Amino acid sequence: MTFSGIHAIVCDMDGVLWRGDAPLPGLAAFFDLLRRRPLPFILATNNSSKSPADYVLKLAKMGVAEVPKSVSMTSGIATAAYLRERYSAGTRVYVLGGDGLRQALSGVGFEVAEDNVEIVVVGLDWDLTYSRLQRAHYLIQGGALFVGTNRDATFPMPEGLSPGAGSVIAALETSTGQTPLIVGKPQLPMFEAAVSMLGWPAGQTLMIGDRLDTDIVGAQQVGLKTALVLTGVSTLTDLETSEIQADYVFPDLLAVVEAFE
Repeated sequence: MTFSGIHAIVCDMDGVLWRGDAPLPGLAAFFDLLRRRPLPFILATNNSSKSPADYVLKLAKMGVAEVPKSVSMTSGIATAAYLRERYSAGTRVYVLGGDGLRQALSGVGFEVAEDNVEIVVVGLDWDLTYSRLQRAHYLIQGGALFVGTNRDATFPMPEGLSPGAGSVIAALETSTGQTPLIVGKPQLPMFEAAVSMLGWPAGQTLMIGDRLDTDIVGAQQVGLKTALVLTGVSTLTDLETSEIQADYVFPDLLAVVEAFE
């Protein structure tokens, strides 16, 4: 058994469990494993556009029922928690991102607004328009704090890699000349929160991800064991040239499940 010392799991979603709305090999078997062992788990994603409730519904549509909302951690939730420790309830925030990010921020007491804001938070935005990008630009130039949920330049979809939140953030960096505060992977808050919630030492917790530059390197910084699956962003070619190396490499999630058997 490859993972005899592993007692908890942190798992990315996009590029590991699915690409877009297409489930990836091993999805059902993975959740069967988690329940059979049982293994406590956190689903940790840099995608801030959806809420935990959205992920419960998405998993149910893919045949995985009764996954509690509490196990889903998004970069939007992490960003909201990070900012709430530093800003008071009622602080006005402009959001360039999806409903999941808006819900995360309003859920901790921030006022999502269009003007007179102290903070601009940028994430993956499926409905991005030039006018909204322009408004974010002017607000940042006017002195609002520039915050990004993550720097993922790309996002795995069935058609291939699409522009991610990092691409939107890069546009604003270029236009404003400002460097954003980034909260999501590979920054430490998401990993530290996951380890705390799971209750097992980092060395007995496995991070399963598809990106060397976020999932793997961030997890290693807090001492998690790491497994890279090749169904998302990082490839074997990337492994050959990268200084970042996972503890284990698998073709897909099904192979990870088989390593536990």
